[in-house]
This record gives sequence, C-alpha cells and structure tokens, in this order.
Amino acid sequence: MKLAVLADIHGNFPALEAVAADIDAWRPDAIVVGGDIVNRGPSSLACLRFVQERAADSGWRLIRGNHEDYVISVVHDPTDRPGIEGAVRRNVRWTADQLGAAVAALEAMPEIMRLYDPTGGEARIVHASMRHNRDNVLATTPDDELREQIAPPCPLIVVGHTHRPLIRRLDATLVVNVGSVGLPFDGDTRACYGRMEWRNGGWRAEIVRVPYDRERADYDFIATRYLDTSGPVARLVYDEFLTGWPRIYTWVARYREPVLAGAISIDESIDELLAICDGGPPPDWMKPAAPFS
Repeated sequence: MKLAVLADIHGNFPALEAVAADIDAWRPDAIVVGGDIVNRGPSSLACLRFVQERAADSGWRLIRGNHEDYVISVVHDPTDRPGIEGAVRRNVRWTADQLGAAVAALEAMPEIMRLYDPTGGEARIVHASMRHNRDNVLATTPDDELREQIAPPCPLIVVGHTHRPLIRRLDATLVVNVGSVGLPFDGDTRACYGRMEWRNGGWRAEIVRVPYDRERADYDFIATRYLDTSGPVARLVYDEFLTGWPRIYTWVARYREPVLAGAISIDESIDELLAICDGGPPPDWMKPAAPFS
C-alpha cells in the first residue's frame, strides 16, 4: 500500500503541478491533500481547481487547514481590524476575492482523513494535530506533548502546517510531517511532500523534494497583482517564497504591540524585519509558528 500526502500548497501553482507529476510517476494507491491549499500565495483559485479536478478524476482526498479557515472567517466577518491583524486580514480578503463562490468548497472539506492499512490499522491525516489545526508537530516537540497531539494513537499519523518536514517514531506510531509544497520553511526552496508505504507489516516514510519552475512561480506574484493589491503582508510572503524561511511569525511577535501603539508603522516594521533577516532564517525560526502561520 502506497500513500502520498501533500500539504501547504499556499497558492503556488507551479510547485503543485511539479509535485503532482512526481506523485503520478510514483503511482500511489491513495493521495491526500492535507490542507492549506489556498492563501499566503498568488494562485489560490488555480490550485483549488487543480486539486478539485484531481479529486473528481483520480480520487484525491482533500482536507482543510487553518488557511482555509482564515478565508472562511473573513468571508463571514469582513470587518476591518487595527494594526497587524488588519493587515493580515486584508491579505486574506484578497484570496477570498480571488476564490469568489469557490469559498463554499472550502467549508465542505473535512478536517480529518482516515485510511486503513492491510491489517485494519488506521492511517490518519490531519492538517496540524489532533488538538487543533494551528498546532505544531516539530522535531523538538517533547514526547509527552506529542502523545497529546496524536491522541488517540494509531500506526500512522501524517500532518503538515509547520512547513518543516520530519519523520519521527513515538511508541507504536510513525509520525510524519510532510513539509510544504509551496512555502518550505527549512531554507530549501524546492517543493516538498511525503511518501508512506506499507511494507513487511509496517509503515515506512520518505520526504521527497521536487524542483519546479520558480521563475514562473515568481511571475505569478506579479501577474496576479498579488504584490500590488493584497497589502503589505505580501512583501513578507514573497520573501518567504524567495528564501525558504518564515517571516510572518517573527513579524507578528515583534511588532504587534509597537504597531498598535503607533511606535512604528506597518511598512517600517516590515522593512526592519527584512533587513534583520537579510535573506536568512529569522532569529526565532526554531520556535513554533504563531496563529497567523
């Protein structure tokens, strides 16, 4: 039994196409998209349509992540907010406008997908953890906390959300974080997904990195007018795309209160952060992602 899981596409259509082609060549028995198909990138509608077509034609299974929830939330409550929260919501509204009526499809997606191995054991796919869809399964997560995140235990649990791939065994469970198709956060800008295979009575896992047409993906930021019209947060997302390192967590943590207090403007705070990072990891990149991740 062969299972492919891809997650955290974030509107990066060329990366999605490349990963889909690699998966096709591997010929798995099941394919699951683990959420965050949309938002934090320029081509959410194209990505959503692609995975919907694969669901209809090839049996792909789709679950929703926190970014689908962000879009749904903004559609139901479009009111503005002050400071950094308002800037983030402006960026999400841009995605919601691009999706239009397709937002309804996000609401219909389940949060959990359960498959079963040849012995009847559960293979469970969730976006982040069993606790909630903004939780963080990391290499540094203590064992006791990880047990809470995967409870109830099963032979295989597959997650995404952090954009940082890992394979970890805890007790009788193989825990796999498949990383990110569209915005990896480990300094490697290639697309990323996970292959799981049932062999000799147990699960084995492999993280696969896939090169793709980054010039075309770069052009999408301009052609869709994402950089021009989705607000200042687009500059952070674009730098995440260019560098393969996270930016939004650090920005929220450092500047939420100073921006609200009027000590620094949103644009000035972004300028300052990008200068600090200078194309590399942020000072706190080993910490878990914030709610806006």
